Amino acid sequence: MASEILIDGRPATTDDLAHQALVNYGAYTSFRVEQGAVRGLDLHLARLEQAAVDLFGESSGEAELRRLMAQAVAGRDACWLRVSLFSPQIGHRAPSFVGRPKVMTVVSPPPPPLAVSVRVRAMAYEREAPHLKHVATLGLTRARRAARADGFDDALFTDAEGRILEGALWNIGFIRNERIVWPPGPMLAGVTQALIQRGLPGAGLASETRPVALSEIAAFDGAFLCNSATPVCAVTAIDDVAFAADPAMLGRLQRAWESQPPQVIAARDDDEGVSRLGR
Repeated sequence: MASEILIDGRPATTDDLAHQALVNYGAYTSFRVEQGAVRGLDLHLARLEQAAVDLFGESSGEAELRRLMAQAVAGRDACWLRVSLFSPQIGHRAPSFVGRPKVMTVVSPPPPPLAVSVRVRAMAYEREAPHLKHVATLGLTRARRAARADGFDDALFTDAEGRILEGALWNIGFIRNERIVWPPGPMLAGVTQALIQRGLPGAGLASETRPVALSEIAAFDGAFLCNSATPVCAVTAIDDVAFAADPAMLGRLQRAWESQPPQVIAARDDDEGVSRLGR
């Protein structure tokens, strides 16, 4: 349950929330905040900047985003923050507004990880504007419902040629010996995926990005998913192909993520925003 919703730093009004409920146009990012700091904050800010320009033609700017985010989480040791961009001047009959979007911040308790392990069903589906973390989520929610109705935990998306793209709410990586393989394609570049990638050399692991066909997945030693709420989770089956979960390898991937230090939200003059939390 959200504990506080602010629009441009002020309590949300009924009109603000009615527009959000009726007009499905906008973008967001979300993450865990600990002591005012976030792992991958630079990547979340870049995501919001890109989405603002793509969807509205103008960005609020990093300084303003930091100010609103810091205001939203002030006084909290740990929380979950969702930062959304929208404009009440854009609607189904009036789509042409160009300008700075409003910023909605929603603070809630940190959610638990998605799971300890998952079995996923592959299905052909590409999100609209897949490079954006946008609010048009009908397709992915419908896909997750279909996967669960078939006895799986979640949905894994492929393109029309059977090449793996992304999960409904996460990215996927494949394991072969000491190498991580990331599938490319029309998809959302995940912040957690990027953090793991940054930390792989320190964990003694190599990586590559290359197409992965659904028909070749049995040749891998394992697979895992990752997102902001779930840094590493074993994928134990894709359709009828089973994978053994390797706790040692999953631990190395978790440490690769943990090796990336949290970054302080509030701008500071004495450094580039890297936290001294030592994690």
